[in-house]
Amino acid sequence: MAGKLVSFVPVAPDSHFPIQNLPYGVFRPNAEASPRPGVAIGDHVLDLSVLARAGLFSGPLLTNSDCFLQSSLNSFMALGRPAWKEARATIQKLLSAEESTLRDNTELRVKALFRQDEVKMELPAKIGDYTDFYSSKEHAVNCGTLFRGKDNPLTPNWLHIPIAYHGRASSVVISGTSIFRPRGQTSPVDTQSSPSYKPSALLDFELEMALFVGPGNSLGSPLEVDFASDQIFGLVIMNDWSARDIQKWEAFPLGPFLGKNFGTTISPWIVTVEALEPFICDAPVQNPSPLPYLKESERKTFDISLEVAIKPEEEEKASIVCRSNFKYLYWTMAQQVAHHTVNGCDLNPGDLVASGTISGPEQGNFGSLIELSWGGSREINLEHGGARKFLKDGDEVIMTGHCKGDGYVVGFGTCSGKILPARS
Repeated sequence: MAGKLVSFVPVAPDSHFPIQNLPYGVFRPNAEASPRPGVAIGDHVLDLSVLARAGLFSGPLLTNSDCFLQSSLNSFMALGRPAWKEARATIQKLLSAEESTLRDNTELRVKALFRQDEVKMELPAKIGDYTDFYSSKEHAVNCGTLFRGKDNPLTPNWLHIPIAYHGRASSVVISGTSIFRPRGQTSPVDTQSSPSYKPSALLDFELEMALFVGPGNSLGSPLEVDFASDQIFGLVIMNDWSARDIQKWEAFPLGPFLGKNFGTTISPWIVTVEALEPFICDAPVQNPSPLPYLKESERKTFDISLEVAIKPEEEEKASIVCRSNFKYLYWTMAQQVAHHTVNGCDLNPGDLVASGTISGPEQGNFGSLIELSWGGSREINLEHGGARKFLKDGDEVIMTGHCKGDGYVVGFGTCSGKILPARS
């Protein structure tokens, strides 16, 4: 039973990374070392390149273990679920308290295990393309109410089609990377006849999750919705930083651009679908029923608790401003993937597909400041001092997520970033 597994590596009861999780990432043991794939276990990182060179993988990975000698996870992602499952089983066995191969081999163990606080995390994949969906009905209703009024919150297509835009892969960064406040055009105000060019005054976070694509599909070959989940390698937490004043001026007629692509932060550890399977739950009922290519035989999602906190530069502690859950999303990951490919668009290993802001039914579940402050009309009091409508320079936004198992936690670690003043 997965819940009874114990690792010989010490793992604290509240750790996000027990042997039941084993998320993948890419790290450098030191500044001079080359990046290599690893797995988080407790406060440590297991170097998969060491295991590959020692010949400890078998099955589908026996002839493909060089995927762990790469500087990214793309090659491993491309192998598909049989290889992913074999790798997980092997790593879980090697880390278990009952297995001596790694536990009792001091030389191998010292080479393979590093403390997380001593390594440098890198982006886990070379992201060729990045797409951001708009899958939360609560978020769409909130924003629609703010911009169009309560009588017409949803656009006519929203309940029929998973809305998305193509983001900028080059500005996706790893957790811990600071973000400069963006400059851009904002709409004319008061007596002005021309737009202004200035630093954004309405800088926001968006609580999201994102999936990494596995093998993908060939150009012209759509993925069926009931098989789309086979393409999902795993999930990360994502912060889609948003400059609301720049976004407002540019968004029509073609949608988000410079108000979004100045920075997107993801957590460093990819939690696999296999680790999340114990936390499957029902997805929200869809009414009206979607078109056949989007209709799932079983509507399932994951119960993942999410939090957002803001730590002002002058404060010692962060204040939680949002508690939400992945299960609130109206459009599932499988529907997102199926819709993305229905016209023949090809997805490739390492592509990033994001959920859109994750909001829930209550004000405390809203996944962005524009919702929490209701367009800036009310202040959000921070429990450890101060108040916010939008982000200030020096603010650090910290996102976390986890699933609660029987005596263990499967978590995502943190997705954090600090706002620096705009460049002059």
